[in-house]
Amino acid sequence: MEPVRIGIIGLGTVGRGTLDVLRRNALEIERRVGRPVRVAQVAVRNPARLAGVSPVDFAVTGDPFALVNSPELDVVVELIGGIEPARELVLTAIRSGKHVVTANKALLALHGNEIFEAAQQQGVVVAFEAAVAGGIPIIKALREGLAGNRIEWLCGIINGTCNYILTQMREQGWSFAEALREAQALGYAEADPTFDIEGIDSAHKLTILGAIAFGIPLDFASVPVEGINGLHGMDVTYAEELGYRIKLLGLARRVEQGVELRVHPTLVPARHLLASVEGAFNAVLVKGDAVGQTLYYGRGAGAEPTASAVVADLVDVARTLTADPSNRVPHLAFQPEQLAELPILPMAEVQSAYYLRLQALDEPGVLAQVTRILADEGISIEALIQKEAPAGAVDVPVVLLTHATREGRLNRAIAAIENLPVITQPVVRLRLENLDGLR
Repeated sequence: MEPVRIGIIGLGTVGRGTLDVLRRNALEIERRVGRPVRVAQVAVRNPARLAGVSPVDFAVTGDPFALVNSPELDVVVELIGGIEPARELVLTAIRSGKHVVTANKALLALHGNEIFEAAQQQGVVVAFEAAVAGGIPIIKALREGLAGNRIEWLCGIINGTCNYILTQMREQGWSFAEALREAQALGYAEADPTFDIEGIDSAHKLTILGAIAFGIPLDFASVPVEGINGLHGMDVTYAEELGYRIKLLGLARRVEQGVELRVHPTLVPARHLLASVEGAFNAVLVKGDAVGQTLYYGRGAGAEPTASAVVADLVDVARTLTADPSNRVPHLAFQPEQLAELPILPMAEVQSAYYLRLQALDEPGVLAQVTRILADEGISIEALIQKEAPAGAVDVPVVLLTHATREGRLNRAIAAIENLPVITQPVVRLRLENLDGLR
């Protein structure tokens, strides 16, 4: 049979990894698809990207729009990242009747509704397994493997940079700044790590996971996000003393009022499987009504792990080239006309347990004042530790764990606590999830 002809836009880390995997596993891929899958064209602005590629048995262009408009291609693989020109390239490829594979989570989180609607109208596939959690096949698991379930909630460590930093802060006792510098030196973090450490990358991925899990449109703008850039090493230490580890989690939960989608540092019980996910690894925990809890773990980034997901998408797309378009798996798991407009809850409406660290004057009656404020808001305390004041210090750290409460109530309590004359610094607040039933 005629080969499936692939065009790749971008030959960076993932692009080179994809080319390597396609070549190394060409026979296996052909056996799975039923015909060869061949890279026919590559668009690369910097010819130096071709250094070490041998043989160069594909056409090379510096113009990605020439590639997406080429009649010689069946599938376009977009691996340049960012919003523009990636958005216009993907839409142009769709309009020209080509299937698309992309690893671009930011593009899909912000413009996926437009892209998937265009693909639906054109009768082509947009595949995006590599956009979330690198080589972990979480998209396929949610769309297909768990299709018989009503997904109740999911949560995950979906940014390896942040997980590496938090691991080093806990294991080495490093400050956030020290751990970030090490992550950059090892190539885990970019020179500008803003998207990672501020939680934006995780929120892009969670937006996609939530849409597939609950059958809702993509709505990145409504996802509350907190990163780890303000995290203090002492909170990592105190959490450990209390039997918890801090992880940057993306959490999605179906509730009576709508859907929770949120990204923030979270205390996780040290005994839980997610707490043992260290370094640059990712993991996603999914709760379905029929299957119960399932865990997906692996490398969330890197050339070949991400290329593994890109090539898996190419195999799926190649298999569908002869399939009835009306019987394909929907992009967001649910039929487009069946997506539900469920509201995404603001953080004030979310329920969670909390870790609070107060810096208070070392004098009698402080705890009584604090506990009275919490009691007035109906917030009960699960655990409390008070540390000795460092030599020469006038204030001491007081750490509280609360039972589950609505965040709006806690916000009022924190404001009142911070107004007490005995409180010397803003209250540090971290959320806590036991992950047994996500409450």
